[in-house]
Amino acid sequence: MRRIYLDNGATTWPKPASVLDAVDGYLRNNGATAGRGIYQQAVDTAAAIDKARASIAQLIGAADAHRIIFTAGGTDSLNLALHGLLRVGDHVVTSVAEHNSVLRPLRAIEDALGIQISRIGSDASGRIDEEEVCRAIHEKTRLVVLSHASNVTGVIQPTGRIGDLVREYGALFLIDAAQTAGQLPMNVESLQADLLAAPGHKGLLGPLGSGFLYVGPRAEGQLVPTRQGGTGSESESDRQPQAFPERMEAGNLNVPGIVGLAAGVDYLLDKDVSAIRAHHLALRELLCNGLEQMENITLYGPTSQECVGVVSFSVSGYAPQEVAAMLDSSYGIQVRAGYHCAADIHDYIGSRDSGGTVRISFGPFNDEDQIAQVLQVVGQIATEAPT
Repeated sequence: MRRIYLDNGATTWPKPASVLDAVDGYLRNNGATAGRGIYQQAVDTAAAIDKARASIAQLIGAADAHRIIFTAGGTDSLNLALHGLLRVGDHVVTSVAEHNSVLRPLRAIEDALGIQISRIGSDASGRIDEEEVCRAIHEKTRLVVLSHASNVTGVIQPTGRIGDLVREYGALFLIDAAQTAGQLPMNVESLQADLLAAPGHKGLLGPLGSGFLYVGPRAEGQLVPTRQGGTGSESESDRQPQAFPERMEAGNLNVPGIVGLAAGVDYLLDKDVSAIRAHHLALRELLCNGLEQMENITLYGPTSQECVGVVSFSVSGYAPQEVAAMLDSSYGIQVRAGYHCAADIHDYIGSRDSGGTVRISFGPFNDEDQIAQVLQVVGQIATEAPT
């Protein structure tokens, strides 16, 4: 049975051959840490890390590549930003559309430090109300943290006016780009992002265990490390301050993951993110048009193209997990089912009582023939759904 993989919102698969070659080549031909070694392999590793920073900076429109901090993934990036910024008494604005990688750290910080959190609702597509965000920001707001796009419905959240108001009040703007990095052309300046977090293994096409946090000039002086150690000072008597990236990157970096991530980013730069976005939107339109014609199907999310390559739906009479299990076991179609680590948004889009949604998310290697097969199979399941 030929597998059809449609869970790219969780992790993209398959990976480009260049990503596999980069990881394999580093492990086979180098394997050194960057550290302070003066031998050639260590020098080559440091150069590879610098090259990776430069590629990511080019992709997100960052003028200074040394504002890219390497992490173990999106959750790690968000934890570094949240725990490294927030202080006792701070006020934070976020939304019900956020992933647990935002909500759970905020809850822990709320319990530990007594921060105040304002959570903004959404409409039925999962889009938050920018006016409500603006009303929630005040002089004590330290941080606004929002996902760039919903991982449940794919809707792209408004950031333009929000970024303007955040700066007006002197607060910081943290964007969770887990669902948009590599899927949307982006520029951290036009987004007015003071911080931007992304995993390497989703739209950036890199390996699991890789990711980055962009830290802009307004945030740099306020962000403190959440871990200490690493390859900086050689003795306690050496008190010279480390450079900014290394100060945040305690311990040896995941160099195989970083070179794989860089290869994924270079693939995106070569193929053009705009072309990949157009491909995803074409597949999304094909899938949504087909599902809309079926009985017993409920679609969730935006009807416009203000979205990324994510489609959520349910089949009457079946729990999402039952649909996903049938698609996998009988047809080799792999999708995600449930609340997608963002349970609260389901109260707003109307899928809480059905146990969440079946989620299909596209990658660069999915095609129209695969979507046609999915529509055929889902149509059969929907026709046979128990009343």
